[in-house]
Amino acid sequence: MCLGVPGRVIEVQEGGLMRMGKVDFGGITREVCLAYVPEAQVGDYVIVHVGFAISVLSEEEAQETLRLLAEVITAEEAEL
Repeated sequence: MCLGVPGRVIEVQEGGLMRMGKVDFGGITREVCLAYVPEAQVGDYVIVHVGFAISVLSEEEAQETLRLLAEVITAEEAEL
């Protein structure tokens, strides 16, 4: 199973071999390849899988996804 996690683009770096950016995942920032989402801009939310942004989504969709992921984590912790 693959997992894509939503994050907010906080910086875009044009040029070089690939379009790159910094994405914020709830306070943790990571360098992400934006080559697959050329329309992504600072402030947009993207789904990231293994360091590649694979789609752009609305803030509402991102927040709902994060809420659901938190529910899954809470449920798993309750089972331990």
